[in-house]
Parts: sequence; C-alpha cells; structure tokens
Amino acid sequence: MSHPPDWIVPDWPAPANVKALITTRNGGVSHGPFASFNLGSRSGDDPAAVVANRAYLRRLLPQEPKWLAQVHGATVIEADGIESPPHADASIARRPGTVCAIMIADCVPVLFTDRRGTLVAAAHAGWRGLASGILENTIRTMNMASSELLAYMGPGIGPNAFEVGVDVRDAFLARDARAETAFAPCRPGKWLADLYALARQALARAGVTRVYGGGFCTVSDTRRFFSYRRDKTTGRMAALIWRED
Repeated sequence: MSHPPDWIVPDWPAPANVKALITTRNGGVSHGPFASFNLGSRSGDDPAAVVANRAYLRRLLPQEPKWLAQVHGATVIEADGIESPPHADASIARRPGTVCAIMIADCVPVLFTDRRGTLVAAAHAGWRGLASGILENTIRTMNMASSELLAYMGPGIGPNAFEVGVDVRDAFLARDARAETAFAPCRPGKWLADLYALARQALARAGVTRVYGGGFCTVSDTRRFFSYRRDKTTGRMAALIWRED
C-alpha cells in the first residue's frame, strides 16, 4: 500500500531498518478546514472522518502509533508498552515495530535515531517545548552518546511567518545568549523567530551535529500543510518513526 505522493519520507542517512513518514494535509476524507487528511481527534473534525484517516495510516505501519497527549512541555516517555496517550511531548522506542508519533500543525517535529539503528525517538518542538528543553531531555533519555545520533526536522512554521513578542525572545536568551541570532526585529516589540535555528542550537548544545531537514513552512504552504497559526480551526498532521528487526 502506498501513501500520497506529497507525504514526506525524510531524506537523511538513517540505517535501512529505520523507517519514517510525515503526513501532509492531503489524501484523506475530512472536509472543510480539516480537508483532507486530518489525524487530530481533538481538532473539531467529524470523529468518523478522523477514524477513517487514522485507519488508512495504520495500514502503512507495523502497529498502531503511540500517540501522545501533547502539552507543549518537556516530558519524554518510553513508548514501548504504553496503552493510552500520556501527557508528554516526546517518546522513545527501543523495540522493533513500536511507532513513535507526533502531531503537528506549526510546531517542528524532530525525529531521532542512532547510526546503528538500535532505537528511535520523536519530539514535538514548538517554542515552549524548545525553551523548556524538550530536545535536550529527549537526547538525555535516549541514553546514548550524542555523537552517535542523527536528527531530522520536519515541517513547521517558517522563519518569515513566526512573529513573537519579547516574552518568547527573553525565554530563549535566558537559556543561551546565542539565541539572539534566531530572532529578527520586524516591528516595535516584535520579532520573527526561526524555530529551525533554535532547534539546531538546542541539538548542538546537546552534542548532536548530524542534523537534517528543515526549510519547510507550514504557514505559507497552504496546499500541503495544516497551520494553526494561519487558520486556527484546522487539522493535524503526524510525524512517525519506527524501526524494523
């Protein structure tokens, strides 16, 4: 069974046993602002449409994804064996077949594996999560030398679309003065924030230098991506990663 052609298969040098897939807004049965491949069960869409979309996705995967109840925090959980969605924003799978899953509609999904393909992880990296250390916590919980890790950044809000206030800028500068380079002034009291640059900085602080992806913009690409900032009422895409035996 194949997926719609505009879905994203990460272009990164992951081992052959590591599989990853990122859905777009296309290929499903939802209508209106949720058209068409909405996976978000709490988005306001017709529940039957979300069930049908998730059933289609499930047929492409080794098992049901380990969905999270994402809260824009920094909690990381072990995905193997969880039954119901825990409140967390990153998960790690050490067993073959376990599918880590992140919902997205502007926040950057960051997928991880190691050079030997012994484990995988997925993190939900919006500005709150990044400022709270979600990527550093994920890497720490993976419990592996950072030099062995690879990271892939999927579609999120682009650096020309994410206008923020002084509170967001200050939250990052309090952690690392070098974060200043990720903010460009646009009008009094407002800056354009580059989430991809902030994620790269966090990864670099944690020792991960093999970083791929980025360069998307969920806000400007209306045909391909859902965007909460652009539309408010909208669907959710998913970034998924797992490993085979």
